[in-house]
Amino acid sequence: MMMHNLISLTVWTPIIAGILVLLVGSGKNGGSSNGCSSTGCSFSECLARYVALIGSIISFIFSAIIFFKFDPAVSGIQFEEYHPWIENLHINYHMGVDGIAMPFLLLNNFITVLVILAGWRVIKYKVALYNSMFLIMTGFMSGVFGALDAILFYVFFEAMLIPMYLIIGVWGSSNRVYAAIKFFLYTLLGSLLMLVALIYLYYASNNSFEIFAYYHTPLKMVAQILIFIAFFFSFAVKVPMWPVHTWLPDAHPEAPTGGSIVLAAITLKIGGYGFLRFILPIVPDASRYLSGVMVTLSLIAIVYIGLVAIVQKDMKKLVAYSSISHMGFVTLGCFLFVGPLLNMWGLEGAIVQMISHGFVAAAMFMCIGVMYDRVHSRNIVDYGGVVTKMPIFAAFFMLFAMANSGLPGTSGFVGEFMVIMGAMQTNFVYAFLAGLALILGAAFSLWMYKRVIFGEITNSHVAEMKDVNGFEFVVLTLLAISVIWMGVYPDIFVAKMQVGVRDLIIQVSNSKLGG
Repeated sequence: MMMHNLISLTVWTPIIAGILVLLVGSGKNGGSSNGCSSTGCSFSECLARYVALIGSIISFIFSAIIFFKFDPAVSGIQFEEYHPWIENLHINYHMGVDGIAMPFLLLNNFITVLVILAGWRVIKYKVALYNSMFLIMTGFMSGVFGALDAILFYVFFEAMLIPMYLIIGVWGSSNRVYAAIKFFLYTLLGSLLMLVALIYLYYASNNSFEIFAYYHTPLKMVAQILIFIAFFFSFAVKVPMWPVHTWLPDAHPEAPTGGSIVLAAITLKIGGYGFLRFILPIVPDASRYLSGVMVTLSLIAIVYIGLVAIVQKDMKKLVAYSSISHMGFVTLGCFLFVGPLLNMWGLEGAIVQMISHGFVAAAMFMCIGVMYDRVHSRNIVDYGGVVTKMPIFAAFFMLFAMANSGLPGTSGFVGEFMVIMGAMQTNFVYAFLAGLALILGAAFSLWMYKRVIFGEITNSHVAEMKDVNGFEFVVLTLLAISVIWMGVYPDIFVAKMQVGVRDLIIQVSNSKLGG
């Protein structure tokens, strides 16, 4: 019975755990003789931490079972669940995953475990609320990746905004309210256009909100282009693509470390997933027609935003801009066509890049958070000589900076290489411009690393820094294993997604122009 409800268990376990964390953590803030000696928190807050960790681990186990039980040779949806919900509107609780959605389910729940651990000693204000927001948001994001009903997808897609808004607005830095509101408004306005498109598709498909029903709904070219534009603004903001990217460099510096990790590792991937699940298969002719525009915007993000990253003085802003550049590979890979067909290298590379970026960006923001907790500054100029005080941390940071540069043997190389290979099959100029990102990535990553880690100690706070504690070591070790494992053996993910990618290519190659 459990095997037939694994998606629901992955979605609802963290949500229920998040509610439970709120209930057990409702005691007063402050230290207690019966609390955690390592954090100085009250007993209720200490209990909330453990409940949050256990809930996140259980949810991760469910997602891991889905990953390892997923049959890569089977086409279509697996672990499917179907229950009527609002029958008079034909809205159903329809869940399931294919080879494209399934890896993101695992990544989402893995990152949540790390976020709970990363905030164990750092978060001392509203501990229960902090942990519960991440758990609830994890459930909503798992719902996004598992939903096969359009309205169910939309509900989860919108619901996840609320926890992230609170995470930035409550635990962020001095300008957190502005950043939270900007993040919320950008995402909300884009998704309202998506709702309009879904309502149109409902009537065009004979009153159905089933996403896969839209794949077989004939649409005229004008309708396809309008639907493309509606979906584009919703998902492009999430990626984020240039020029609708401006909320991200504001959100990342203001968000707490956990918020930045989830934003970079998971939330951005929902935009890329939206292109794969909605735009390409539902409006294939418009996707082919507008592919030149999408490739151009992607290349601008890769090259121009990479140059912007180089001149940043704030470490978080630098990594935020580098995320936009790296995600440019995702949208580039999604819209590479070889004649009438989507590019297999590009599509697989886009998915691999999203997963890799989840690991690498999470690691980079974790490293910045480790230093910020000790020095309370994100400015590169305030550091220098960190290696003399934190040699273990410096080794971890070196690995992740290299992965962010696209070093072979790390996960950061695999996805970008696959997309460049795909671009070469489509247009040499695309491949050349995308290849510049490897140079730019090395420039801004290693420049930051050199300034922060090496040199003389000029800041008294740096002189007092201590190396990573137990919780930080565990988180960084798990991320390091992920980055190296995926870099050396990417087939663990590629093999799972190949049939799903082939199905998508076949779907896009079949024109659905209506009469």
